[in-house]
Amino acid sequence: MTDAVELIRAKRAGQVLTDDDIRWLISGYTSGDVADEQMAAFLMAVCFRGLGPGELRAWTSAMVESGERLDLSSVPAPTVDKHSTGGVGDKVSLVLAPLVAACGVAVPQLSGRGLGHTGGTLDKLESIAGWRAGLSAAEMMSVLRDAGCVICAAGPGLAPADRSLYALRDVTGTVDSIPLIASSIMSKKIAEGTAALVLDVKVGSGAFLPDVADARLLAQTMVELGAEYGVRTSALLTRMDSPLGRAVGNAVEVEEAVATLRGDGPADLTEVTLALAAEMLAVAGITADPAAALASGQALDRYRRMIAAQGGDPEAPLPQARQAEKVTAGQSGWLRRLDARAVGVAAWRLGAGRARKEDPVNHAAGARCLAKPGEWVEAGQPVVELLADEVARLPAARQALACAIEIGPEPPDPAAMVIERIRS
Repeated sequence: MTDAVELIRAKRAGQVLTDDDIRWLISGYTSGDVADEQMAAFLMAVCFRGLGPGELRAWTSAMVESGERLDLSSVPAPTVDKHSTGGVGDKVSLVLAPLVAACGVAVPQLSGRGLGHTGGTLDKLESIAGWRAGLSAAEMMSVLRDAGCVICAAGPGLAPADRSLYALRDVTGTVDSIPLIASSIMSKKIAEGTAALVLDVKVGSGAFLPDVADARLLAQTMVELGAEYGVRTSALLTRMDSPLGRAVGNAVEVEEAVATLRGDGPADLTEVTLALAAEMLAVAGITADPAAALASGQALDRYRRMIAAQGGDPEAPLPQARQAEKVTAGQSGWLRRLDARAVGVAAWRLGAGRARKEDPVNHAAGARCLAKPGEWVEAGQPVVELLADEVARLPAARQALACAIEIGPEPPDPAAMVIERIRS
């Protein structure tokens, strides 16, 4: 079949497509011969019907082959990247990349922008005056050699098919599909040329996959894809029922990440970051203590070097919202739940995220979690602070939190942030 409509019908009917069919579809979409609306229909069919193992391999390979592949062989240190499936308040990369670099591992991290109710690492870092996400391959290598880590956008020549599909999925309700998530992530990482990869697969209300079984399947799928391409890959399943840390947005998350690099970060964010750092060092074969690198200030120094090398001023003041409103506790008791998805939607409505792929984000907008589950709150005590530049955005954000806060007479059961580890 070499007709987009026939391929849509075939996938909708549950038929297995050939490698040639898939290569033709990806190539046609990249060249513009397959229209956005046709690919959107196909993606929706995949959401309902899935991709078989052979189809997934062909889909991933076609995206890798749609562009160039980076050569990191000249980097003197072992290379390890990390990728998160997305969460609310997930600023881990901002702390993790310089932390692992301080331990002797080179971290070439290609990151993305906000997708749905979750934030994007590049959007966060663009809160910093002068910082650039778009680097050439030569610039990326220069930053990597100088700072030991780089966080940037995938270049236009790196898996270009995924770049287009990523934006289309965001606005067509086709984000939460295991094969589409797995192929999107792994095509970029394979093309990037890193020797090893650690995946942070989020589980909970704020994740794209709230169910542990689905998250485990996604992790296993990506670990297997990595192994097929010779990339040492492992995954951690981590909790995302409540926002990670206390800041949700762009500038506010940068502020919290820097506080964490100074050793003054929230306990849950620090726990997840150190666990991922240990996993990255393990797959790289490096023996080092990430907690010591964090405490010593070495990680903060690497962060500053990375930001400066990408044109940013690490000392520049961050954008501040012009409007703020506090959401308070309706009764006294233990905060049992602060729903991550609801807080993410609230931040998105305040302007921290985008509704369409071409929309800008407001770097000052977001939310602060003034209380977290497991803490005692008094009636009338502020639980969440909403931040916006436009007062008109506040009511819709407040509405998103209508059922997000649960207070009870008993504290929630404590739980470790890392649920399990998956390796090939």
